[in-house]
Amino acid sequence: MRVIAGEAKGRRLTGLRSARVRPTTDRVREALFSALGAGVLGARVLDLYAGSGALGIEALSRGAASAVFVDADPEAVGAIRANLALTGLADRATVVRRPAERFVGTAPGEPFDVVLMDPPYAEGLPTGVLGALASGGFLAPDARVVLETRGLVETSAGAPAEVGGLQVVSQRRYGDSALVFLRPGDP
Repeated sequence: MRVIAGEAKGRRLTGLRSARVRPTTDRVREALFSALGAGVLGARVLDLYAGSGALGIEALSRGAASAVFVDADPEAVGAIRANLALTGLADRATVVRRPAERFVGTAPGEPFDVVLMDPPYAEGLPTGVLGALASGGFLAPDARVVLETRGLVETSAGAPAEVGGLQVVSQRRYGDSALVFLRPGDP
Protein backbone atom coordinates (compact mmCIF):
# COMPACT_ATOMS: atom_id res chain seq x y z
CA MET A 1 0.00 0.00 0.00
CA ARG A 2 1.48 3.33 -1.11
CA VAL A 3 0.55 7.00 -1.04
CA ILE A 4 -0.89 7.69 -4.49
CA ALA A 5 -0.31 11.42 -5.00
CA GLY A 6 1.01 14.63 -3.49
CA GLU A 7 4.05 15.43 -1.38
CA ALA A 8 4.40 11.86 -0.01
CA LYS A 9 3.65 10.15 -3.36
CA GLY A 10 5.10 6.68 -3.66
CA ARG A 11 5.89 6.22 0.04
CA ARG A 12 5.06 2.69 1.18
CA LEU A 13 2.78 2.54 4.22
CA THR A 14 2.83 0.02 7.04
CA GLY A 15 -0.28 -2.18 7.06
CA LEU A 16 -1.98 -4.07 9.86
CA ARG A 17 -1.80 -7.82 10.40
CA SER A 18 -5.30 -8.18 11.80
CA ALA A 19 -7.84 -10.26 9.88
CA ARG A 20 -10.47 -7.71 10.97
CA VAL A 21 -8.82 -4.91 8.98
CA ARG A 22 -9.60 -4.48 5.30
CA PRO A 23 -7.41 -1.78 3.74
CA THR A 24 -8.95 0.49 1.13
CA THR A 25 -7.53 -0.54 -2.22
CA ASP A 26 -5.47 1.87 -4.33
CA ARG A 27 -8.26 1.88 -6.94
CA VAL A 28 -10.89 2.92 -4.39
CA ARG A 29 -8.59 5.54 -2.81
CA GLU A 30 -7.85 7.02 -6.22
CA ALA A 31 -11.57 7.20 -7.04
CA LEU A 32 -12.36 8.75 -3.66
CA PHE A 33 -9.78 11.51 -4.01
CA SER A 34 -10.61 12.14 -7.66
CA ALA A 35 -14.21 12.74 -6.56
CA LEU A 36 -13.13 15.09 -3.75
CA GLY A 37 -10.77 16.94 -6.10
CA ALA A 38 -9.60 20.33 -4.88
CA GLY A 39 -11.94 20.06 -1.88
CA VAL A 40 -9.04 18.48 0.01
CA LEU A 41 -6.73 21.50 -0.35
CA GLY A 42 -6.51 23.34 2.95
CA ALA A 43 -9.22 21.12 4.47
CA ARG A 44 -9.51 20.04 8.06
CA VAL A 45 -9.91 16.23 7.76
CA LEU A 46 -11.29 13.61 10.16
CA ASP A 47 -10.33 9.97 9.45
CA LEU A 48 -12.69 7.80 11.55
CA TYR A 49 -12.00 4.06 11.85
CA ALA A 50 -8.57 5.06 10.53
CA GLY A 51 -6.89 1.62 10.46
CA SER A 52 -3.40 2.25 9.03
CA GLY A 53 -4.26 5.91 8.39
CA ALA A 54 -3.95 5.56 4.62
CA LEU A 55 -7.01 7.72 3.82
CA GLY A 56 -6.06 10.61 6.09
CA ILE A 57 -2.42 10.42 5.02
CA GLU A 58 -3.50 10.57 1.38
CA ALA A 59 -5.51 13.70 2.23
CA LEU A 60 -2.53 15.31 3.96
CA SER A 61 -0.26 14.40 1.06
CA ARG A 62 -2.72 16.07 -1.32
CA GLY A 63 -2.74 19.34 0.61
CA ALA A 64 -5.12 19.03 3.57
CA ALA A 65 -4.23 21.53 6.30
CA SER A 66 -4.64 18.99 9.12
CA ALA A 67 -6.04 15.57 9.93
CA VAL A 68 -7.34 13.85 13.04
CA PHE A 69 -7.03 10.05 12.98
CA VAL A 70 -9.36 8.06 15.24
CA ASP A 71 -9.15 4.31 15.90
CA ALA A 72 -9.72 2.17 18.99
CA ASP A 73 -7.17 -0.54 18.14
CA PRO A 74 -3.71 0.00 19.70
CA GLU A 75 -2.02 -1.74 16.75
CA ALA A 76 -3.81 0.62 14.35
CA VAL A 77 -2.74 3.66 16.37
CA GLY A 78 0.86 2.41 16.24
CA ALA A 79 0.63 1.91 12.47
CA ILE A 80 -0.84 5.41 11.98
CA ARG A 81 1.99 6.99 13.98
CA ALA A 82 4.61 4.96 12.08
CA ASN A 83 3.05 5.92 8.72
CA LEU A 84 2.92 9.60 9.65
CA ALA A 85 6.61 9.45 10.57
CA LEU A 86 7.45 7.61 7.31
CA THR A 87 5.68 10.23 5.22
CA GLY A 88 6.89 13.26 7.18
CA LEU A 89 3.30 14.42 7.75
CA ALA A 90 3.10 14.03 11.55
CA ASP A 91 3.31 17.77 12.19
CA ARG A 92 -0.18 18.28 10.68
CA ALA A 93 -1.77 15.27 12.35
CA THR A 94 -3.40 14.28 15.63
CA VAL A 95 -3.89 10.61 16.51
CA VAL A 96 -6.65 9.63 18.95
CA ARG A 97 -7.05 6.12 20.38
CA ARG A 98 -10.77 5.90 21.00
CA PRO A 99 -13.81 4.16 19.49
CA ALA A 100 -15.50 6.35 16.87
CA GLU A 101 -18.73 6.26 18.87
CA ARG A 102 -17.01 7.79 21.90
CA PHE A 103 -15.04 10.30 19.83
CA VAL A 104 -18.22 11.79 18.33
CA GLY A 105 -19.63 12.07 21.84
CA THR A 106 -17.02 14.72 22.71
CA ALA A 107 -16.85 18.41 21.83
CA PRO A 108 -15.50 18.70 18.27
CA GLY A 109 -13.51 21.93 18.42
CA GLU A 110 -13.38 23.40 14.92
CA PRO A 111 -15.69 21.67 12.44
CA PHE A 112 -14.24 19.35 9.80
CA ASP A 113 -14.39 19.99 6.04
CA VAL A 114 -13.87 16.36 5.01
CA VAL A 115 -14.73 13.21 6.99
CA LEU A 116 -13.43 9.86 5.77
CA MET A 117 -15.02 6.74 7.28
CA ASP A 118 -14.10 3.11 6.65
CA PRO A 119 -15.85 1.17 9.44
CA PRO A 120 -15.79 -2.63 9.66
CA TYR A 121 -18.28 -3.96 7.10
CA ALA A 122 -19.63 -6.51 9.61
CA GLU A 123 -20.94 -3.69 11.82
CA GLY A 124 -23.24 -2.34 9.11
CA LEU A 125 -23.90 1.35 8.49
CA PRO A 126 -22.67 3.50 11.39
CA THR A 127 -25.88 5.56 11.52
CA GLY A 128 -25.32 6.57 15.15
CA VAL A 129 -21.86 7.96 14.37
CA LEU A 130 -23.17 9.72 11.25
CA GLY A 131 -26.01 11.21 13.29
CA ALA A 132 -23.60 12.48 15.95
CA LEU A 133 -21.42 14.04 13.24
CA ALA A 134 -24.45 15.75 11.72
CA SER A 135 -25.92 17.07 14.96
CA GLY A 136 -22.84 17.53 17.14
CA GLY A 137 -21.05 20.42 15.45
CA PHE A 138 -18.43 18.23 13.78
CA LEU A 139 -19.22 19.31 10.21
CA ALA A 140 -18.60 22.60 8.43
CA PRO A 141 -21.71 23.77 6.51
CA ASP A 142 -20.26 22.56 3.18
CA ALA A 143 -18.53 19.47 4.61
CA ARG A 144 -18.19 16.30 2.62
CA VAL A 145 -18.45 12.90 4.28
CA VAL A 146 -17.27 9.78 2.48
CA LEU A 147 -18.32 6.39 3.82
CA GLU A 148 -16.81 3.16 2.52
CA THR A 149 -19.32 0.32 2.86
CA ARG A 150 -20.01 -3.16 1.60
CA GLY A 151 -22.88 -2.05 -0.63
CA LEU A 152 -24.88 0.89 -1.85
CA VAL A 153 -27.38 2.70 0.39
CA GLU A 154 -30.98 2.11 -0.63
CA THR A 155 -32.68 5.19 -2.01
CA SER A 156 -36.34 5.96 -2.51
CA ALA A 157 -37.61 7.40 -5.77
CA GLY A 158 -38.16 11.15 -5.77
CA ALA A 159 -36.67 11.91 -2.36
CA PRO A 160 -33.01 12.36 -1.45
CA ALA A 161 -31.75 9.46 0.65
CA GLU A 162 -30.59 10.20 4.16
CA VAL A 163 -28.28 8.24 6.43
CA GLY A 164 -27.92 9.39 10.02
CA GLY A 165 -29.17 12.88 9.20
CA LEU A 166 -26.85 13.34 6.21
CA GLN A 167 -28.00 13.47 2.60
CA VAL A 168 -26.61 10.96 0.11
CA VAL A 169 -25.12 12.96 -2.78
CA SER A 170 -23.78 10.05 -4.83
CA GLN A 171 -22.68 6.43 -4.58
CA ARG A 172 -20.23 4.33 -6.53
CA ARG A 173 -19.47 0.62 -6.38
CA TYR A 174 -15.94 -0.81 -6.75
CA GLY A 175 -16.00 -4.60 -6.54
CA ASP A 176 -16.91 -5.55 -2.95
CA SER A 177 -16.72 -1.95 -1.78
CA ALA A 178 -18.90 1.10 -2.29
CA LEU A 179 -18.23 4.77 -1.65
CA VAL A 180 -21.17 6.78 -0.37
CA PHE A 181 -20.74 10.56 -0.57
CA LEU A 182 -22.81 12.51 1.95
CA ARG A 183 -23.29 16.13 3.00
CA PRO A 184 -25.11 17.92 5.78
CA GLY A 185 -28.79 18.45 5.06
CA ASP A 186 -30.23 21.86 4.30
CA PRO A 187 -30.89 23.83 7.49
